[in-house]
Amino acid sequence: MADTLQKNLDRWISAGVLDATTAGRIRSFEETRGAGERLRWPVLLALALGGLLLGAGVLLFVAAHWDGLTPGSRFALVLLMVAAFPVGGAVTSEKFPALSTTFHAIGTVCLGAGVFLAAQIFNLEANWTNGILLWAFGALMGWLLLRKWPHAMLLALLVPTWLVGRWFFVSEQNWERGGAFIWEGLLLLSLTYLSARTVERESPERKALASIGGIALLPCAIMAVLMRGELARGYGQAAVASTPFVLPWLIAIGGPLCLALLIRGRAAWMNGVSTLWVLGLALVAPHRSFLWNDWDVMGFYVWAAVGAVGLIAWGIAERRRERINLGVVAFALTVLFFYFSNVMNKLGRAESLVGIGVLLLFGGWGLERLRRLLVARMQEMAS
Repeated sequence: MADTLQKNLDRWISAGVLDATTAGRIRSFEETRGAGERLRWPVLLALALGGLLLGAGVLLFVAAHWDGLTPGSRFALVLLMVAAFPVGGAVTSEKFPALSTTFHAIGTVCLGAGVFLAAQIFNLEANWTNGILLWAFGALMGWLLLRKWPHAMLLALLVPTWLVGRWFFVSEQNWERGGAFIWEGLLLLSLTYLSARTVERESPERKALASIGGIALLPCAIMAVLMRGELARGYGQAAVASTPFVLPWLIAIGGPLCLALLIRGRAAWMNGVSTLWVLGLALVAPHRSFLWNDWDVMGFYVWAAVGAVGLIAWGIAERRRERINLGVVAFALTVLFFYFSNVMNKLGRAESLVGIGVLLLFGGWGLERLRRLLVARMQEMAS
């Protein structure tokens, strides 16, 4: 931490951004508070693990004693479980804010469990998507009142879960045909979450959204291609434009775009470009996705490489390292898929193994070198 600060101060002084007096004051301020924050990461790790284990233990305790309780005792236990943790968060909000955030996060998670347990106690309607919606509403209220990032993170997870679950619940006959717009919508939402964090706009909520988007991006992209290929093979492209699918497609495309406009403002035009790329998957996705021999559509690999390069360029333009890293990984996966589908089956067993070894060793080295150069270039542009 001290070495990084000193390097930054030296760079800023040499660039004329700071003078030596101001840099000395910044260094003194950081040194005075550094001792109190030396255990920051261990404490945060302990809070995260402790909160996870505490929540799991409470839910396990409730499950173990559930059958032996009367309905009134069950409901009282649910109320106690939902109310106790927010009260603990309120009590510790001033003395230990990090612990307060952990308690509020556990309380919001327990709220979801409480919703479904209350539905079981009173034998309410068996529509589980309504429980997800109530849970999301509770997370929204928590975020509006407290402005803590766990509520925003849970809200970002619960709303898409409710939308997808609602589609499965109301369309029992069309859920296979709906796989394309579901995964393409989730892919667009992942890109929106990933782009929430910019140099000018930083907050714990945006960091949480960017983390969710980064984790979900590549799996959603792979599933979007697979489901698009199955749709083209089983139903044809015309099935997508049928009347029952118009509203879901509008939600899948318009929802992430509206969210991007809300959290990014004018910079959301880049999300519009990414939407065009996602919709272009319909033209290039292999028709039978689960067989290696059918991944021979050259246009797909070109389109995937364009998407990876576009993500890298997006990261450079907005000075976000995580987008550059994800773009490099996406490009590497595209090359590997191309090798396994179009090159490996044309070689002998020994030659194919040698080829994949050379590709992994030298290709990985080249991509890592390129990634470092791009990150360094981005940092030069920032300074």
